[in-house]
Amino acid sequence: MSFKVQTFNQIAERGLKRFDSVNYLVGSDQVEPDAILLRSQNLHDCVLNENLKAIARAGAGVNNVPVDACSKQGIVVFNTPGANANAVKELVLCALLLASRGIVDGMQFAEGLTDIADSHELAARLEKEKKQFAGVELYGKKLGIVGLGAIGSMVAEMALALGMDVLGFDPALSVDAAWRLPNQVQRMESLQALLGQADYVSLHVPAIEQTKNLINADTVTSFKKGAVLVNFARESIVDPHAVLGALDKGGLARYVCDFPEPEFRGRKDVLAMPHIGASTLEAEENCAVMAADQLRDYLENGNIKNSVNFPSVAMPRALGTCRLTFTNDNVSGVLGHVLSVLADLQVNVVDMMNKSRGQLAYNIIDMEAAPSAELRAAVAAVEHVIAVRLI
Repeated sequence: MSFKVQTFNQIAERGLKRFDSVNYLVGSDQVEPDAILLRSQNLHDCVLNENLKAIARAGAGVNNVPVDACSKQGIVVFNTPGANANAVKELVLCALLLASRGIVDGMQFAEGLTDIADSHELAARLEKEKKQFAGVELYGKKLGIVGLGAIGSMVAEMALALGMDVLGFDPALSVDAAWRLPNQVQRMESLQALLGQADYVSLHVPAIEQTKNLINADTVTSFKKGAVLVNFARESIVDPHAVLGALDKGGLARYVCDFPEPEFRGRKDVLAMPHIGASTLEAEENCAVMAADQLRDYLENGNIKNSVNFPSVAMPRALGTCRLTFTNDNVSGVLGHVLSVLADLQVNVVDMMNKSRGQLAYNIIDMEAAPSAELRAAVAAVEHVIAVRLI
């Protein structure tokens, strides 16, 4: 069985090598692909071909993928949570230090003393002026983390190692995330409670409708006076005009982010980086490898891990069997109807698994039967079945 994988953007070679040349055709020139592997390419205006089975985003966010449209066609959308977590964590540390010490201003001042040619004179001048770049230490300060997933938990561990007190808020904290979280993190009951106590606030929530403008004209009034806001999550989480207003009024001391806005230019109290949170060789390779492995396991075995629109489902392959997978609307009776169809075709079921997520259900059935067009067509004809595969 051969699969075609269409790539967009620059995918790390280490990830592309996960696809063997015998079973996969991989490249940007592939048409009517079985799967798409991408980073930032916007697919919202693209036509999703009928053969497309999966899309993998080598990164955490999937706002460039039409997830709802994919769900309606039974296309699984993967992301790679945690693959770039360490890269983002390290840049958050950089942001905290830049916001606390006069590093940028001090370097610019030293670079600007072009009229001084004598090193002793330069040293004397810097010694005289360095007090204007004095800052504060992170040790003993309170860091509030909003969003305690893969990145948030790593930031928490880092801050604790620096001697900071860590406050956390995440209304959607999963069981797995809770296990990862250091027990020294103080869980807050509300965003407002966290903002009112933290000296620094770091955002690590996904860009979804519920988090749009999470930091807005109302929530900025809850910040502890003189706090620093750090945003290496997504630009849509923060209303820049609300933050600028808080900076102008002295409620916030600084805003450090990965998402420049025209209004930020020339402001000493805003440090805006060019979206480089995950821009390390290691992060790009980790994301590409994870995305490729998830695509392979789905295409070859029908297993799903780290999907944003489908449930997590994985089942070992029974030796000598054919695997049937199908997606259906999450309504009662569909699985029973499919099993009846298999019984009518005298197909013996060896093992099966069924899980649902929201409006979708996904099923894996291993059978003592050879793949056939008749079997596939019969399952596809069942009411509420969206997509069918025989592997």
